[in-house]
Amino acid sequence: MCDGVGMGDEGVLAGRRALITGGASGIGRACALRLADAGASIVVLDRDGNAAQDVAESVGGSAVAVDLTDLDALDALDLDVDVLVNNAGLQHVAPVHEFPVDRFSLILRLMLEAPFRLVRGALPHMYGRGWGRIVNVSSVHGIRASAFKSAYVSAKHGLEGFSKVVALEGAPHGVTSNCVNPAYVRTPLVEGQIADQARAHGLSEDEVVEQVMLAPAAVKRLIEPEEVAEAVAYLCSPAAASITGSSLVMDGGWSAH
Repeated sequence: MCDGVGMGDEGVLAGRRALITGGASGIGRACALRLADAGASIVVLDRDGNAAQDVAESVGGSAVAVDLTDLDALDALDLDVDVLVNNAGLQHVAPVHEFPVDRFSLILRLMLEAPFRLVRGALPHMYGRGWGRIVNVSSVHGIRASAFKSAYVSAKHGLEGFSKVVALEGAPHGVTSNCVNPAYVRTPLVEGQIADQARAHGLSEDEVVEQVMLAPAAVKRLIEPEEVAEAVAYLCSPAAASITGSSLVMDGGWSAH
């Protein structure tokens, strides 16, 4: 790649402060490491304070332990950041007529309302500097639906729309807002789904990956967290300054059908 991403992008985010939600593991951890490599000062936000501290220490950053579903607590955070990566999420699988109403609300609070609160708090600082990067880790489920995932699909579709609104409002202030849309990534969240589906379908975990998760995709493998982090880093780089209101789809050809 060119103009400050990939192997030669050390320092392009020097002097920038990046906050990553769900940064203690999986995609969030990979993003913390990758953006630190690009020179950013990292804030790892996660409800698991010890794990967040471990990641923060590995990149010379700081950790914040907070439950993102506690929306009032988010308003009290220091959101004077240049880069905001909304990554935290969870999943619940059930048919609509059996979906727990409290679980539906929780997922939308975590994956849509929390990003709104964080972006709302960060934008004035970004506007004041005339520069900002918001990257929302969405999903192939931000552009496609799957049965039994009504809350997750609803939250991701909402996040896509919200991201576009922020792109339109932020453009005059030098702020971009984009989504990254991976299919199944090798994370603790997905590993838990594999185990759950194996029990539900009476399959081995390998069979779940091959026959259920990767069935819609042309590329028959799980995505690695580092691949998603590379896409996030690209969207924060000088090369992506004109990319906003977009969804960078990395779904192995799932949505090509």
